[in-house]
Amino acid sequence: MTDTTTSPAWHLVGDWFDTCKCAIPCPCTFAQPPTEGDCEGVLVWHIREGRFGDVPLDGLNFVMLGSFTGNIWAGAATDSRAAFFIDERADDQQRGALGTIFSGQAGGWPKKFGELATTEVLGMDVAPITVEIGDDLRAWSVEIPGRVTARAEALTGPTAPEGGRVQLHNAPGAEVGPGRIATWGRATTDHADAFGFSWNRSGKSSKHFPFDWSGPD
Repeated sequence: MTDTTTSPAWHLVGDWFDTCKCAIPCPCTFAQPPTEGDCEGVLVWHIREGRFGDVPLDGLNFVMLGSFTGNIWAGAATDSRAAFFIDERADDQQRGALGTIFSGQAGGWPKKFGELATTEVLGMDVAPITVEIGDDLRAWSVEIPGRVTARAEALTGPTAPEGGRVQLHNAPGAEVGPGRIATWGRATTDHADAFGFSWNRSGKSSKHFPFDWSGPD
């Protein structure tokens, strides 16, 4: 690990999505408290292109299980807990780079987002992570065998145009940072059994955001 004073320049571009216990659409993205006052879910990052100094990170995945109570965007969140999975395809250098970036120690948006709440980290593991994201954002999913399964389909309805997506611009509570467009979905599977997190549900909120991060500033 390192800190922002010694971190090399880094840049990640990719896809982020979640599944959570909130009703559709998750009010957290509107900078409001969760539907039931607390939220728990799966958060997934798929890195299309990435580099930490000279360490390439293209194609790697990172997954978080998390929960909290209250409005995280108002600085009022409590009982924040998290656990992490790093892609088993990453070598030691890549694992170190991902841990440094996502812990916020390399600056950028992860550092800013991490400052919103004091979070208890329950663990971190290396695991096989399979992420699938439709080119047309019709569906997205993640699988960590025996531990995490999250699948979602893009939200649609009788007045939605064929192939059109339900999207939000200028989200006041975008988990990936400002300036990104959310595509709303419905979770068809949302299952976790790891690090003390345990749930199995469907029909709740999901959303996809592209992300483009850099640091260490």
